[in-house]
Amino acid sequence: MKNRYIILMLLCSTVLGCDNFDDEININPNQPSEASGTQLIAQAQLSLPGLSSSPQGEFLAQYLAETQYVGASLYPQGSTSFYGFYQGPLIALQEVIDAEELNATQGPPSNQKAVAKILKAYFFWNITDRWGDVPYFQALQGTDNFTPVYDTQEEIYNDLFQELKEANDMMVSGEISDDIIYGGDMENWRKLANSVRLLMALRLSEVDEDKARTEFNDALEDGVFTSNDDNLVFQHLADANNQSYWYGQVVNQNREWWALTQNLVEMMKPVEDPRLPVYGDPARESGEFVGRPYGQEDNLGVDKESLLGSDIIVQDLAIHLVTHAQVLFALAEAAERGWITGDTEEYYNEAVTRSILQWTGSTEGAETLLNTPEVSFNPDNAMEQIAEQRYIHLFMHGYEAWSEWRRTGFPDNLVQPNGLAIPLRLAYPDNEAFNNAENYNAAVERLGGENSLYAPVWWDEN
Repeated sequence: MKNRYIILMLLCSTVLGCDNFDDEININPNQPSEASGTQLIAQAQLSLPGLSSSPQGEFLAQYLAETQYVGASLYPQGSTSFYGFYQGPLIALQEVIDAEELNATQGPPSNQKAVAKILKAYFFWNITDRWGDVPYFQALQGTDNFTPVYDTQEEIYNDLFQELKEANDMMVSGEISDDIIYGGDMENWRKLANSVRLLMALRLSEVDEDKARTEFNDALEDGVFTSNDDNLVFQHLADANNQSYWYGQVVNQNREWWALTQNLVEMMKPVEDPRLPVYGDPARESGEFVGRPYGQEDNLGVDKESLLGSDIIVQDLAIHLVTHAQVLFALAEAAERGWITGDTEEYYNEAVTRSILQWTGSTEGAETLLNTPEVSFNPDNAMEQIAEQRYIHLFMHGYEAWSEWRRTGFPDNLVQPNGLAIPLRLAYPDNEAFNNAENYNAAVERLGGENSLYAPVWWDEN
């Protein structure tokens, strides 16, 4: 027993007496304390599918209707938080943009910063189109500023155009590593930056057409998407760590809560649109495609209507966020407006064809669809046709479709459940009234004094 005490004392004195360990002794090489620039970019990219994989977005665009909990599918009467964007992808991207040094072995630092700028601009474009005026110039400063000013949407748009132009101009030869979107190919990132600029410019068509036309043509000249291979796509994996939202909800948790809406099915079924069997499954009871009236609170069930399609709820779903078809629809509209030369009908037909290719994997059925009287290009009804086909294409990217509906007013078959109009924006988070009271109140005052869902954003002149 005595020997045990002696040994224990020696061990204690040895452990306590050694104070000249190497500084790296407590560093786990498998858990780095600092992320590299490209690792931060990759981390931000993991947030991309959340921009479209949202029941709320699908409800705002009236793509999906609830089969079980109808109240959940009605519009948000309270606030919607934007904190996750700032605390997640945006702060990571800002870290890359502000970095004084970046590891050049992971790609030219200017390319790393360019990609970070493009992604930051894309996230902020989505944010400002949902909420309107938001913290921008003073945001992402960490402890240096917890109460940033809410900048106007016009100011944000102007700066986003400039940021995307700078990103385009600062690219050099050389790929970056850890890029889970384009595999480091900077030409793809260049096309994305310019395609986003093009689509942003179109958003200004009703509020500042001169600026819209100028920015549109500048982006077009710098080079936009030219094929579906250019699309901004987030590819989920057949792995629980990176599976799609809809697989997790419908398959893993057995939540058959979503059916195609009646208005969507009625746009697609009569013309035998080849995308419809991808968007939804035939109703179990009838074997036909049957839409559910949006907001209907009775006749609940999952057998009578077309549920969300089997191709949509796969684990390794590809999320298409910015697409060649969108660019072609934009070109069709720009040609119709006289902003660019080119044939509106050709752009329109190619947009529909590229959409069908994206969704079905082939162009089979495209020519037949384009020859149906309802879809065949009609110069007397061009703008409405472009808007309606764009809407059908944007299925499952509800927030983007909602923005286009707010801008154009089409399609005009969306309904008002219980007399409730479609919101024109999302309401600011309630806790901003306490966390950032002065700047929040100033932003609300610009809305007319109320944090309302029905105060239009700056570009919404309809």
